[in-house]
This record gives sequence, C-alpha cells and structure tokens, in this order.
Amino acid sequence: MFLGLLASCQPKPKDGRTDTFNTGSIFITADESFRPIIQEEIDVFEGLTPAATINPIYTTEVEAINLLLKDSVRLAIATRTFTPQELQSFHSRNFMPRSIKVAVDGLALIVNKQNPDTLISVKDIRRILTGETQRWKDIYPSSKLEDIYLVFDNQNSSTVRYAVDSICNGKPLDNKKVYALENNMEVIDFVAKTPEAIGVVGVNWLTNRSDSTRLSFRDEIRVMSVSADDEARADNSYKPYQYYLYYDNYPLARPIYILLNDPRNGLSWGFSNFMQGDRGQRIILKAGLLPEILRSYISINVNEE
Repeated sequence: MFLGLLASCQPKPKDGRTDTFNTGSIFITADESFRPIIQEEIDVFEGLTPAATINPIYTTEVEAINLLLKDSVRLAIATRTFTPQELQSFHSRNFMPRSIKVAVDGLALIVNKQNPDTLISVKDIRRILTGETQRWKDIYPSSKLEDIYLVFDNQNSSTVRYAVDSICNGKPLDNKKVYALENNMEVIDFVAKTPEAIGVVGVNWLTNRSDSTRLSFRDEIRVMSVSADDEARADNSYKPYQYYLYYDNYPLARPIYILLNDPRNGLSWGFSNFMQGDRGQRIILKAGLLPEILRSYISINVNEE
C-alpha cells in the first residue's frame, strides 16, 4: 500500500512521456527499403528487453524525416543526415539532434533470370535514368530484349534520391520507362515477371540469410555487377558483397544513419545504443550490409563467385 502511494506521488514528465532507456513503448520511423533489417533489430531488442516495445512505421525517407521533424517520433532510420535548414529549426528547442552512422548499404540492381546481361556501368545506368537510352540494344547490341523498364520502390524513397543525387549528379529523372511502385517487394516481383526490367532495391531485401558466406541472393532474380568505369567488364564490375563495400569497390554504396530527436534519455536512445552495440551490429553483418561500428575490427572473408 505504501509503495503504491509512493509511486502515485512521483512527478510525471511534463511532456507526458513515460518511456525510459529500456522500458516503455515508442514509435520510430524507417525508410521502407530497410524494413527486413530494422524489423530483425527490433525483434531481437524486444526479446532482450521485455519491458520495451518498439512500434515501427515503415514509409518513404521523406515522410520518415518529416515525422521526426514534427516531433511525432524521436528516432528515424535514413540514408542522410540533417540538412543545415533542418538543424536550424532545432535551435529554438534547446536541443540539437544527433545523427549516427551505423552501416553501409549496397544499392542493388536486379534483372530477370532470363536476361543474360548482368554487367553494367554507372554511366549506362545514368543514360537510362535520364532518358538518353531506352533500349537494351543500346547497351548490349546482341540483346534480344526491347525497351528497358527501370523500377524503383517509391517516388519519395531514398533510392530515388540516391539516383538523382549520386548517379545523375542532381539532374532529374527523365525517362518514360522509369517507374515508381509501392515498396521493395513489389520491385522484386515485377522484375521476376518482366524480362525487360531492371529493379533498384536495398541489398538487405536480397540476402540469403541461410548462407553464412553472404554470397548468394534470392533465387527469383539476378543481381547485376556494376562498374565505376565507363565500360563494364568482368574484371572491373562488382556485386554488392560486404567485401566490396568494405574496400569501396562497389560504386552504388550509401550510408545508413540513426537520426535522433530526443532530449531525454528515453527508449529511442536505448534502441539506438543496441543498434550500435555488438549484437545490433552483428545483425547488420548477417544481413549482408557493412556494419559501421564493427568495421574497424571485423574479419570479412569472401571468395569470388
């Protein structure tokens, strides 16, 4: 009775929050392209911390960061840090948000299993995205396929932003054969059914989790090898393996950040700490991505296919 009375007299947080570093329930947001790996992080974290519940909102990167800026959530997973304008908006709140790099992801290009052409240069990807070329024969003269259909997960996703900023050097996408679907699984399904298609997806959607070498991908598609040189050859083209991410050989690599907007030492910090820790980083390693915190002392042993 005395304990119950004492608990009822404890002052409640002014913001109404009751979560702590390892208890309570919160919502977080994440770019949908990272759904498999973030969900695994959540499942393991909740298993180890039974008094905590993480409710994920998988959405576009644009919406994920917008929810964070509006204080609707305190943690977001994205492929960029805060812009100067976004940071400026926090000055009046007496708290500066944090951005923490936790991994490097390979943005994979996938094609139908009937397509024999699996080497491509960044230059040719740019030509497709900007509408300079729309036919397979323009890249592979012996190809029997017709028009190229390039598909993304969502028009507001991090993959589209990466294509514009990093592949097209800021130029807008300008190809009537470039489409945005709803999510990464739809991209995989579309490519599996469409011989003329190229899909752009995060590599964590493709990794064969039963393969301890992390050298095999989903059976229903083929993963292209990408070259930073103007002409793609077998000796200068790479797949998004951890080994090639580690040595910066794979040209379509992008960072993954935890974005925190939480002035309290709440559950968002607890989950962030888990993802940066040994267990969370090894989940990233198993998923085929390159864990940022562990990269300085892990051993990545792979062989070429």
